[in-house]
Amino acid sequence: MSTPSPAAPAPGQRNETVVVLALSLAAMVVSMMQTLPVPILGLIRDDLGVSTADVSWVTTATLLSAAVFTPLLGRFGDQHGKKPTLVAVLGVMVAGSVLTALASSLPLLILGRVLQGAATAIFPLALSVLREEIRPQKLPGAMALVSGTLAFGSGLALVATGLLTSGPGADYRDAFWMATGLAVLALLAVLVLVPATRTRTGGRTDFLGALTLGAALLLLLLAISQGQEWGWTSGRTLGSFAGAAVMAAVWVVTELKVREPLVDMKMFVHRPVLMANLAGLLVGFGMFASFLGVSYLVQMPEALTGYGFDASILRASVQFLLPSAVVSLLASPLGGRIVRHRGPRAALGVAAALGTGGFAWLVVDHSHAFSVIGAGVVVGAAVSFGYAAMPAVIMSSVPPHQSGIANGINSISRSTGSAIGSAVVTTILASRTIEHLPAGVPPLPAESGFTLTFAIGAAAFALVALIGRFGLRAGHRPAAAPARPAAAGPAASAEPVRADAAG
Repeated sequence: MSTPSPAAPAPGQRNETVVVLALSLAAMVVSMMQTLPVPILGLIRDDLGVSTADVSWVTTATLLSAAVFTPLLGRFGDQHGKKPTLVAVLGVMVAGSVLTALASSLPLLILGRVLQGAATAIFPLALSVLREEIRPQKLPGAMALVSGTLAFGSGLALVATGLLTSGPGADYRDAFWMATGLAVLALLAVLVLVPATRTRTGGRTDFLGALTLGAALLLLLLAISQGQEWGWTSGRTLGSFAGAAVMAAVWVVTELKVREPLVDMKMFVHRPVLMANLAGLLVGFGMFASFLGVSYLVQMPEALTGYGFDASILRASVQFLLPSAVVSLLASPLGGRIVRHRGPRAALGVAAALGTGGFAWLVVDHSHAFSVIGAGVVVGAAVSFGYAAMPAVIMSSVPPHQSGIANGINSISRSTGSAIGSAVVTTILASRTIEHLPAGVPPLPAESGFTLTFAIGAAAFALVALIGRFGLRAGHRPAAAPARPAAAGPAASAEPVRADAAG
C-alpha cells in the first residue's frame, strides 16, 4: 500500500487558484450590474418614452434591492451553506438579466434590476468562502483580488456599455444581453469550481431584523438617490430621512431583544468593524465621485463652457475611464501583499494618500487629458487598496460564523457611500451652472462645480487617513473567534490577520 508523497499539496490547496478566479469573476459581474445602465439612461428614456425622473429608478432599484438583500443573504449563507446561497443568488441574477434584456416597459425593466441588485450579496458570501478554502498565508492576497474586481467591474461596465452603444441605431438591450452572458458564465464558474462549504452555523433566520434593517436602508437610500429630483427640503425627502432614523432605532431594539439576531450589536459597534464600515462609506463615495465627475467633465462642450474635452460616451469610457479601471485590478495583488506583510492599516493609509493626492491633482489641473487620466489612475489604485484593506480588518475582528453578515454590512456601507457620491456630484453640478448660454441650450455645469466635487473627494480620502491612523489603533486586538473543527478547511487553524499589523 503506497502512501502519498509528503510534498503533495492537499486537495483544497490545489484548487485555491481556481476558487479565487471563480469568485473574482462573480464579484466582477455583480459590480458591473450596478453601473452598467449609467451611460444608457438617455437611450432607455427615449426608447420607453418615460421621463428623466422615472428612468432614474433603473439605477435606484438595484441600489435599494442590494440594501435589503445583502445583509439577509450574507447571514443566510453563514447559517445554511455558502455555495448553495451563492448559486441561488447567481441564478436570480441570470433571471433578472434576461428580464432586463427582454423588458418592453419600465416596470418590467425595474423588476429585472431589482433581481440583479439582490446579487450584491455575492461579495460577502465570496469572502466567507475564501476564509474557509484559502490557506492563511494566501488569504490576504485572495481577498484583495476579489475586492479589487469590484472597482474594476464598475469601471469596465461603463466602458463596455459605451462600446456597445456607440454606433448609430444603438440598442440599449445589447448591454443587458452582455450582462446575461456574463451572469451565466459566473454561475457556471461557481457551480463547477467552488467547493461545497463545510461550515454551517444553523439556527433561525432573523426575518424581523432583516425587515427592519432593510426598511431603514431603503428609506435612507431612497432619500439620498431621489433627493435631487424631489428637492432636498421637500416633504418626501425629509420624511424618508426621518423614517430611516426611526426604523434604524427600531432595528437596534429588535436586535437587542431577539435570541438569534441578524447582526450582533457588539460586533456591529466593535471598533475595527465600525471603522472599516466608515472607511467603506468614504471609499465608495470617492469611487463614484471620480467616475461621475470625470465622465461628466470630459463630455462638456468646450466651445460653450470654456472647459471640457467634447468627448463622446465611447471616448469618455475608453480614453478616460478604462485606464483607472484596469489599474484598480492590477493594483489589487499589491494591496494584498501590503495587507499580508504590513497589515490592513498600512494598506488603508496608502489608499488614503493616493486618493487624496489623485483628487488634489484634479483640483489643480483638469484641463489637460494627461492630468485627468493620470489622476483617475491614482484614484483607481486608491480604491483598490482601500477595498483590499477593509475585508482584512473585518475578518480579523469577527468570528467565522459572523463573517458573512459583517462583510455584508461593509458592502452596504460602500453602496451607501456610492449613492451619496452620486447624489453629491449631481447636486453640485446642478446647482452651479453657467449663466449665459445660447438660446435653446440646456443648463450646463460651471467649471467651479467640478473643482468643488474633486475637492470633496480629496477630503473624503483625507478622512480615510484619519480612520487608518486613529481608528485602527496599534493596541487593537482582534475579537476572539471560537475554535473551528479540523475539517473546516485549510485556514482552520489560522490566526486572523492583525488589523494593527502596521502599527
